[in-house]
Amino acid sequence: MSVLDLFNLTGKTALVTGCRRGIGRAMAEALAEAGADIIGVSAQMEGDASEVGRSVRALGRQFRGYACDFSDRKAVYAFLEQVQNDFRVVDILVNNAGTILRKPAAEHPDEYWDKILEINLSSQFIVTRELGRKMVERGSGKVIFTASLLTYQGGITVPSYAASKGGVGSLVKAFANEWASKGVNVNAIAPGYIATDNTEALRADPVRNPAILSRIPAGRWGEPADFKGATVFLASRASDYVHGEVLVVDGGWMGR
Repeated sequence: MSVLDLFNLTGKTALVTGCRRGIGRAMAEALAEAGADIIGVSAQMEGDASEVGRSVRALGRQFRGYACDFSDRKAVYAFLEQVQNDFRVVDILVNNAGTILRKPAAEHPDEYWDKILEINLSSQFIVTRELGRKMVERGSGKVIFTASLLTYQGGITVPSYAASKGGVGSLVKAFANEWASKGVNVNAIAPGYIATDNTEALRADPVRNPAILSRIPAGRWGEPADFKGATVFLASRASDYVHGEVLVVDGGWMGR
C-alpha cells in the first residue's frame, strides 16, 4: 500500500453537520474528493438540491441532505432516527455544526448560554453517542469535532461559545479514552481566525481586525479550504494511531 492509499476514502460514508457553507462545506467537499459519499446536515439545508450537494455530486459522489435544528433536542433525536433508518453504516462523523452569539459576560443572557451550549456541545455529544455506538459495535469509525482557539482561550464577549468549545476539547478526550481500544478514532480540528460568517463582525472591526492579523504569523485570515487536508487525514487510515488530539489549524496563532 502506498502512502497515498492511506488517504483514500472510497466506499466510505461520511456524515457532516453544519456543511451548508464555510468550513463545513469545505470539509464535505474534501471528503468527497477523497472518495466518500456525503450525508449533509444543517439547520437550513435545502435537501439534495443544496449547493454543497451539487458540488459533491459533481465530484462523482453521492449526497443526501437533511435539515436539523441542533438547538432543538427533539429534532436532533428525530433526525438520528431518520438517518439511521436511511443509512445502515456511517463510517465518518464530522461534528461541525455550531454558532456564536456575542455579548459581554455581565450582560450575557441565559438564552444565549442555553442556545450555544445546546448547539455546540450537547447536540454533538448526543449525535456522537448514538452514531458512535454503532462504530464501536463494528470496531471501526472516525469522529472529528470542530473545536476552536477558544478551546484553549477565553475570548472576549463570547463566554457561552468559549465554554462550549472548551467542553468540546474535553469531550474529544473522554470519547477517545473509551473508544480508542474499540477501533474508533475521536479527534478534533481547532480553526484559528477564519474568513466565515462567524467572524464577519471581527473582520469588519477597525480595531480588532488589524490586531488579530498582526498576531498571525501566516499574515492572513484562514480560508475554509485550509481545512481540507486536516479533515481527510483525520477521516482516513493515515490517522489510525491518532486518538484524542485537537489539531490546530491557525496560521501559527497559538505559537505566538
